[in-house]
Formats: sequence, C-alpha cells, structure tokens
Amino acid sequence: MLLELTRWLQQLEGLFGLFGYLTFRGILAALTALLLSLWWGPAVIRRLAQYKGGQPIRQDGPQSHFSKAGTPTMGGALILFTITASVLLWGDLRNKYVWVVLLVMLAFGAIGWYDDWIKIVKRDPNGLKSRWKYLLQSIFGLAAGLYLYLYADVPAATTFYVPLFKSVALPLAGIGFVAIAYFWIVGFSNAVNLTDGLDGLAIMPTVLVAGGIAVFAYASGHAEFSRYLQIPPVPGAGELIIICAAIAGAGLGFLWFNTYPAMVFMGDIGALALGAVLGTMAVIVRQELVLVIMGGIFVIETLSVMIQVASFKLTGRRVFRMAPIHHHFELKGWPEPRVIVRFWIISVILVLVGLATLKVR
Repeated sequence: MLLELTRWLQQLEGLFGLFGYLTFRGILAALTALLLSLWWGPAVIRRLAQYKGGQPIRQDGPQSHFSKAGTPTMGGALILFTITASVLLWGDLRNKYVWVVLLVMLAFGAIGWYDDWIKIVKRDPNGLKSRWKYLLQSIFGLAAGLYLYLYADVPAATTFYVPLFKSVALPLAGIGFVAIAYFWIVGFSNAVNLTDGLDGLAIMPTVLVAGGIAVFAYASGHAEFSRYLQIPPVPGAGELIIICAAIAGAGLGFLWFNTYPAMVFMGDIGALALGAVLGTMAVIVRQELVLVIMGGIFVIETLSVMIQVASFKLTGRRVFRMAPIHHHFELKGWPEPRVIVRFWIISVILVLVGLATLKVR
C-alpha cells in the first residue's frame, strides 16, 4: 500500500527510493508490527478478559499449570492483526507469494480461532475435534500446495533440494510437490501448536526461524546471490522478507505480554497460523529440509508426542513422564523459565546451523 505511494513520490524526491529496498522495508515492517503490538496489546488483553476468554487447563497436565486457569487466551489474534497490517503497509501487493502466505495464515488462524472458541465457550480443553481440525487444515494445505505448483514460474520452484549437496535436486511432479507442500504446511502448523505449552516457549523460536527464512528468501529472490550460494533461484521470493520481518516484530511485541508469567496466551489461533506460515515460506524458497533443522524445537516436540503415543499403545509404557517433551522436563523438577530459556538457546543454535548450510554445499 505505502510502497505504491513511495514509488509515485520517488518521482518528486529521490530519497523515497529507499523504500524500494527490501531490507529497508523489512526493517519498517518489523518496527511497525512491534509498535502496533505494544499499542494494541493492553486493549486486546482487556477485551479478552472482559469476554472471559480465559484458558481452560487440562486436568492431566502438570499441577503447576493450574494457577494459570483463566489467563486470557486467543492472544494470537494480536499477532495476526499486526502482521497483516504491517505487510499490507510495506509489502509489494502485486507479489503472488505475499498473498499466498497471508491467505494461508488467515485460513489456519480461522481454524485456530474456532478451536479456541470451543475451548472458551464450552469450557472444553480439547477444543475442536481432531478429525475436523485435520480436515480443514488438509483442505487449506492442499489448496496452497496446488496453487504453488500450478503457478510456479521456474523449474527450481518445483524441485526438491537437499542441503549440503549442491548437485542433489529432485524435480517433483504435481502429486509429489503438492504432497510435500501439504506435509510441511500442515505438519509445522501442528508442531508449533504442540510447542505452545509454556509462557513464550513457541513464539521466540518462531521469531528466530522467521529470521532464518528471511535470509534464504532474500538470497533466493536475488539472481546473483542465489547463483553464488548455489541455492534455488525463485523470482519474487525476496518479498517474503517483509512477512518474516513482520512476524519477528509482532512476535517480539507479543512476547512483551506473553513472557513468564504470561498476561495472555497465544492460543491455537496464533500457533496454527504461524506454523503454517513457516511451512509455506519454506516450500516457496525450496528449503523444506532446512526448516526441519532451524525449526528443530518444533520437530522434537512433535516427535516426543508421536513416540509417547506409539510406546504406550504398543507396550503400555511411557517413554517420557509427559508429552510434549517440555512437560517432561517440568516434571523432572526444572522451573518453567529454565525450560523456556534453554529451549530458546537450542533454537538459536539450530537456526545458526540451518544458516550455515548456505555455504556448506
């Protein structure tokens, strides 16, 4: 929106040419989302509390969480609002990838909103039935994958790349590409949701991973950088920097209120949407496996649940004291802030490892 205005103003004053740089608009997007979050945050929290939007606590969860009952949830709406506003202000609205990611975010956010609404109104901690949630996620995930395949501009946009090996690239047919896109979008949507179990635990890794994806997006959308780094060139992918920056700004703004002890919880409306966005952007820049590395915290949390369920069904025994794995460490006696910060540290390391794959090829 503002980008179009600055393009016109550039004819009158060359200084407005700064707005043509992705990095400059990325900084503005991050600051805009951050300031909007800090500005709107208190009002959103008051409104959620007014409507008794308190978080119901699972009875089978750690006892230390019972004191959190009634804390306003659905705070992820603040994240989605500020990201959307920032991207509409500073993004290139002629770029198809901007609209794909925004629509995926809003679609999965709508699923999460309905899930949170059931938890709040019906006081059901389990929310929307899993089969219906998964069905809706599948519809939107498949739709996004199909669109990205049908409207791919270059062969690299539909090729599966393996990090560390510059010559390993597998061209994907329609079914293969859509299947991978679906798995990453829906998979990471649920992975971030599983991670969102402690104050600030999910949002900081999301901010870090978004920052990592921004680097890949910039390089993929730049012909010279993509050729030098030997990563897939995807014209237009650089505009994802604006979305990544908005996620970082909105995430840090939300963390202001979500840090321990949390004044508000993200809820499924935020977790499902942010996970789907990370998966979608990784598919666009063709760095699915790098996302597995950078988002390793989300992967570990998901695997812990799968291992726990499989072990209990097959042997009747539990591998962990409780899943997802952050609850396991809580029950071992780790204070909640210790679990959170240590998971953040691990996330920083994993993002750096993911970024290192840019040169190790």
